[in-house]
Amino acid sequence: MSDAFEQFRGTMPVQERHRFDVARLARYLHERIPGFPASLELRQFKGGQSNPTYLIEALGRRYVLRRKPPGPLLPSAHAVDREYRVITALAGSDVPVPRTWCLCEDPSVIGTAFFVMDYAEGRVFWDPALPGLQPSERRALWLEINRVIAALHQVDYRAVGLESYGRPGNYIRRQIERWIQQYRSSQTEPIEAMDKLIAWLPDNIPAGDETTIVHGDFRIDNLIFHPSEPRVLAVLDWELSTLGHPLADFAYHLMAWRLGPGQFRGMNGVDFAALGIPTEAQYVALYCRRSGRGGIDNIDFYLAYNMFRLAAILQGIAKRALEGTAANAQAVETGRRARPTAEAGWALAERMIRAAAR
Repeated sequence: MSDAFEQFRGTMPVQERHRFDVARLARYLHERIPGFPASLELRQFKGGQSNPTYLIEALGRRYVLRRKPPGPLLPSAHAVDREYRVITALAGSDVPVPRTWCLCEDPSVIGTAFFVMDYAEGRVFWDPALPGLQPSERRALWLEINRVIAALHQVDYRAVGLESYGRPGNYIRRQIERWIQQYRSSQTEPIEAMDKLIAWLPDNIPAGDETTIVHGDFRIDNLIFHPSEPRVLAVLDWELSTLGHPLADFAYHLMAWRLGPGQFRGMNGVDFAALGIPTEAQYVALYCRRSGRGGIDNIDFYLAYNMFRLAAILQGIAKRALEGTAANAQAVETGRRARPTAEAGWALAERMIRAAAR
């Protein structure tokens, strides 16, 4: 595995700004989780940029706690209550998720809302090119990832009780409006490419609409894999999930093929055949077969939209880094990627504009 991602792996002592009364948490969980003892040990996961995440160890069992960060927050951000709801609803589906135990929205317990779920013991890969593995292993893992995202988009959201989890229809337009607002709320410097995308995207949304559960941040480092098998044990980090357009969700995932390693954990420019990883075209075709599609029209629009959206997310991280509330120590560097990500999105838009003018 790549040493560049060592900073994201494993746990560390709880950061000073994310500390709380551990004894009070133990008492709370003792009353709500069967067999939970009256004391616990707590460490903080290194990875993650948004919601501080902790490893709880108690009587040989492990749990994970996800909480809202302390301090001023953007409207509708850090929605741990929504994470808890969707993970709980997907239990028993073809989408692997951890077992959830409790949601606490009372800030008097640890200072902010949080939920607790089981810890999934397995592998996390931060680099999508999967260095250190054999080509056959890489291929098997990416085929499994493809299976899981296709399975997510096939879940009947009404049947699992998520009919009120979002507003069906018009998802992309609403998301563009939302991320414009979020970007403006967290803007720290002018980014010309973002201004151009903000002007162009709303007038170029493709016709046609669909509604499924969407993850919103489906990428390889939000998956826990079996320790030795090419099998996903748990999909994590559902903070941005809602009811939305599956192709917007899939295109976000597909950005790994379009962005380079220095942009946002991408793999653009690698030798896919040598690594054993499907090309973008092969990966799209496999997703289409699994989801009953003949293909994906306007894929570049969905990618440009997602680069705009990711740039807005990165800008939010940059703002939190300036305010000192970001969950990850590398937030400053991550936030700097907002500009090149927006520029990559506008380059795609310009390509579509040129193609339409021919």
